[in-house]
Parts: sequence; structure tokens; C-alpha cells
Amino acid sequence: MMREHTIRRILPRAGLLLAVAALAGCGTGNMNDLTQFVQHVQAQPGPPLQPIPQMKPYETYTYADQALRSPFAPQVEEQPTSSVRPDANRNKEYLEQFPLDSLKMVGTIDMGGTRYALIRDSEGLVHRVKRGNYMGHNDGRILKITATGLTLREIVPNGLGGYVKRETQVSLATDSSKAGKS
Repeated sequence: MMREHTIRRILPRAGLLLAVAALAGCGTGNMNDLTQFVQHVQAQPGPPLQPIPQMKPYETYTYADQALRSPFAPQVEEQPTSSVRPDANRNKEYLEQFPLDSLKMVGTIDMGGTRYALIRDSEGLVHRVKRGNYMGHNDGRILKITATGLTLREIVPNGLGGYVKRETQVSLATDSSKAGKS
């Protein structure tokens, strides 16, 4: 028991003595050869400096074409206020609640001399529409229905507070795009 207590007291002191001895071995010692090498390198002349490049004088430019459009203004032509407006009094049809890109044309059907397009909405329901019906968010009125697609005329904002008419095509969906809700 006494021996164990003595070992516990001596062990930290022995470790400290060993660390001090190891650090003493890292002393400065003889560094004459290193000092001579450093002095030799410092005595040699350095490489020649490159000459400073000549700076071209700044040429100012005055934008003297005051009659032209400012290069910093948007390139939008002023247009007279258009009479094109969505009809706010018109009753909305069912397919106008869906964005146009979520509606898929899946086929056509001819009944009684009228061609109908079959449109699948985002909920998977198929609706029958004909020329003159509306679909999509932008008052898209169906102008023409063919076996490969349909043409809509939408009324969209023009960015200047007015509206413009734009024709949009909805193509017949391929088999891979038909896959979805059934």
C-alpha cells in the first residue's frame, strides 16, 4: 500500500523531468552553417525589377445624343391605351379555375356536326369543350379544335397597365403525358 502511494507521487515528477530533458535536447546548438548560408543568400543581388507599365490616359466620353433613348431606360414603346380588357361581367366556366399548363388535351370527338376537345384537368376529370368555350386563367377562348390540338386566344397584361390578345396552342397529349390520375 505504501509502495503504491509512493509510485503515484513519483510518477508525475518523473514525467516532468523527462519532458524537461527532451526539451533540453532541442537547444540552439551549433547553427554556424545555417547563419553562413543566410548571410550568403542575403549578400547576392536580387533579380532585376520589371519596369512599371505606362498607363494610358483616361479618355472621357460624353453622351451627347440627348434626343435618343437613354441606354439605362427599358426599351418599351409607348402604346395608346388598348380597348382590350377581360370581360369582368362574364360568368367564368369550370376550366378557367385551372392554370392552362395543368390542362391536357387527351382527344377529340365529333357529335352532331360539332367537334369537341376532351380536356383532362389536374384532378383527373375529363371535360368536353367546343369552340367558344373558355379555359385557363387568362380568359382563354377556344378558337379552333383540330385532331392534334386546339388554339386559344388569351387576354394577358402587357406590363404597361393594359392588356393584349395572345394566341396559345394546346397540343394533344402523348401517352406518357396522359398517365396520371384516372
